[in-house]
Amino acid sequence: MNYLLAAILMIVSSCNKTEDVAQTSSTEILYTMPEESSPHEGTWLQWGHQYQYGVTYRNRIDATWIAMTKELVSSEKVHIIAYDNTEKTRIISLLNAANIPMTNIDFKIYQTDDVWARDNGPIYVRDKTGALVIEDWGFNGWGNKAQFSNCNAIPSKIATDQGVTKIDLNAVMTNEGGAVEIDGNGTLMATKSAILNSNRNAGISQTKVEEIFTKYLGVTNFIWLDGAAGLEITDQHIDGFARFGNQTTIVTMAQNDLLDYDVKQTDIDKLYASKNKSGIAYTFLKLPLTQNNVVTTYGTILGYKGSYVNYYIANTKVLVPNYNDPNDAIANAKIQALYPTRTVVGIDVRNLYANGGMVHCVTQQQPQ
Repeated sequence: MNYLLAAILMIVSSCNKTEDVAQTSSTEILYTMPEESSPHEGTWLQWGHQYQYGVTYRNRIDATWIAMTKELVSSEKVHIIAYDNTEKTRIISLLNAANIPMTNIDFKIYQTDDVWARDNGPIYVRDKTGALVIEDWGFNGWGNKAQFSNCNAIPSKIATDQGVTKIDLNAVMTNEGGAVEIDGNGTLMATKSAILNSNRNAGISQTKVEEIFTKYLGVTNFIWLDGAAGLEITDQHIDGFARFGNQTTIVTMAQNDLLDYDVKQTDIDKLYASKNKSGIAYTFLKLPLTQNNVVTTYGTILGYKGSYVNYYIANTKVLVPNYNDPNDAIANAKIQALYPTRTVVGIDVRNLYANGGMVHCVTQQQPQ
């Protein structure tokens, strides 16, 4: 699908407002995205179901969602998206069986294609008055590699239900949440392969993409890695191997582990040379890969190691992907040192990882 910058009509209803996105100068900052460690109202989860990939797929990943919910309910609200009322009832039974209190949990019944809330979910930003609005970017299944129409509708449905202003960017640009990292101080880090790719944004230049990100995410400094188109379904999202731990720290891996994770040497050099918008070099926290190739709970040897970089920062917890591997404890301890006021919790993602993602990929924060 070819996404071109175009005027969007202003649509106002009693419960939802869509703002015009084409009436300001190309370099003006209209919205600013809070970074992940800022206070949350809650976390969004899209619970796995049987309707796209079957009952076995659903059952194999249930435990990961139960574990995430158990930890998040003591930190913030948990907004669970269930495919239908039958699934909602099933999920409630799972949570009750795990003795998870329902006080901080609510449900939305929306049909979804899959579980990747980071990529298709709402991007909450603040306007110039500080009010939260939802940005609804285009989502096309990582370049038409998977079904996406249900998931692409999720931000609009949430905006309508919450009565929050929606900025409709579907005709402006395709952009998945896991494709961009924000340091909270004006810098964005991303791979070109996941954004400047004809399967997402044909005909849009890097300059135009930067103008769009400046306007809608509030960033003016860009760290672009080349990435690797076709390596896997996301075309190498940045959040698998490099994250902003805070405004001064990039969390990544040592060179040999990055190479093992199929990151190009030229990208490693660019990453290690990264500077913030003031020209100051970042400090680096380097996590290991798993010591061994990941094996699922049902015995499938995946043939590759697991990354710990794809963690999620909640209000009082940090959920870290774990793999029943000796390096779990090492990675957890390193991340704990970075977030001394939060509690690091390992989440077993082995079965989820077999389908291409980890904790950050399936969570989406709603700021306070």
